[in-house]
Amino acid sequence: MNSSEFHILSVLAKEKNMRKAAERLFVSQPALSQRLQSIEKIWNTKIFIRTQKGLLITPAGEKIVEFADEVIAKDAKVREEIFSLDKEVYGTLKIAVATIIGQYWLPKVLKKYIQRYPNAKVSLITGWSSDIVKSLYEDEVHIGIIRGNPEWKGVKKHLLSDDLYVVDTEIKELEELQHTERPFIQFKSDSTYYQEIQVWWHKEFQTPPKRTIVVDQIETCKQMALNGIGYAILPSITLQEEYDHINKIPLTRKADFNLHRDTWLIGYESAFRLKQVEAFLEVLNECAPGRNKGS
Repeated sequence: MNSSEFHILSVLAKEKNMRKAAERLFVSQPALSQRLQSIEKIWNTKIFIRTQKGLLITPAGEKIVEFADEVIAKDAKVREEIFSLDKEVYGTLKIAVATIIGQYWLPKVLKKYIQRYPNAKVSLITGWSSDIVKSLYEDEVHIGIIRGNPEWKGVKKHLLSDDLYVVDTEIKELEELQHTERPFIQFKSDSTYYQEIQVWWHKEFQTPPKRTIVVDQIETCKQMALNGIGYAILPSITLQEEYDHINKIPLTRKADFNLHRDTWLIGYESAFRLKQVEAFLEVLNECAPGRNKGS
């Protein structure tokens, strides 16, 4: 079997559907079906069974696909090591980032990276910080950018800190939150963000908000607040634009300092030696000057 056939098996196992797999592989269904028959002939066993609901992998197929995925991963790793010997930056930068960072901060960094290193590719995953740590443990990505301050035993570099603000069209002082009938608009996030807000609120007011609206995306939360539906607590990284009609009140503690969220770059030492990762760190340093410090 060659590398393209391993790739075919991997895609078929993930999609579990001939049509979707054919679209992803940019081939026709008949051509894909013929390739699969050839592969099964090589192994002298049935790898997938067609059903009305899609493809069902056989016990033998599971072992063959597992082997295919191992070969693909090993192939990619060897290619990265070969590329790292060259002076030019090649290979794929595999990165997982917190959704907020992926939406509001990373695009300008990636634009600069791609313009400077046109031979490099980027594979980007966004999600919650807990998912990013899992992706690193499972060796799915080279580096991660996470929010908060989780424990990490590998390389950990501070990128930036952004303050948290109460955002609303009407409320002008934090003290108004205790008595307002306006709903508190919350967005789903990782548990540490929720915990920080809850701890702050309890210390300040002792009683929970009178009304609450929960949405699934931070951008939805932001737009609802900007349109006067209620108030939200948002990190400053999401408030880059200027809004004349909106009040932005920093979350302060009684010790008179602003509540903030830290952003960290994490990964294993071996990944940081790859040329595409080294190049990405150079661009990061330029986009966040004076904010990178190891710990």
